[in-house]
Amino acid sequence: MKHEVIEKNIGLMALLMVLAVSIGGLTQIVPLFFQDVTNEPVAGLKPYTALQLEGRDVYIREGCVGCHSQMIRPFRAETERYGHYSVAGESVWDHPFLWGSKRTGPDLARVGGRYSDEWHRAHLFNPRNVVPESKMPAYPWLVENTFDGKGTDTKLKAMRTLGVPYSDTDITGAAAAVKGKSEMDALVAYLQVLGIAVKSKR
Repeated sequence: MKHEVIEKNIGLMALLMVLAVSIGGLTQIVPLFFQDVTNEPVAGLKPYTALQLEGRDVYIREGCVGCHSQMIRPFRAETERYGHYSVAGESVWDHPFLWGSKRTGPDLARVGGRYSDEWHRAHLFNPRNVVPESKMPAYPWLVENTFDGKGTDTKLKAMRTLGVPYSDTDITGAAAAVKGKSEMDALVAYLQVLGIAVKSKR
């Protein structure tokens, strides 16, 4: 009889479904907030430098996350291709995280140190120069666009309010660290640091 009441009342059934899904979701998600493995940075993890942080913003602005994920799943096919699977402690200081879900291009979670700076510059300037079959667009303007340093210290301050351990020295030196550098310099610096805190087990 009770089932009939619920099944005939679509509003009540929708409410009970939301309640059931919410309880199930919370029982899986809430405990993660209290586990060190998800809240503590992995050994060797360092906050992005001012230049790397600016490079991350260029990465976001240019839509790189739309084609490149930064999360290696714990499956053999993935770890053999990309390296050690991603762990939560690598992303504790990423705001927002850039795990992504689409792979038009390869995953970049372990790209740091895999190629030289020169390779990255040539690839970003025109991907076909180094990968003839690449579908990736070219980004030649990154060489010409430079930073004046304004606002970089504000970005570090904002990240510090979110728990990233930037010192006062990091913040006061941020503008000088990026002034005159190109967006290409910044993006390459960012790419070269991805995944280096967790050594590949390939």
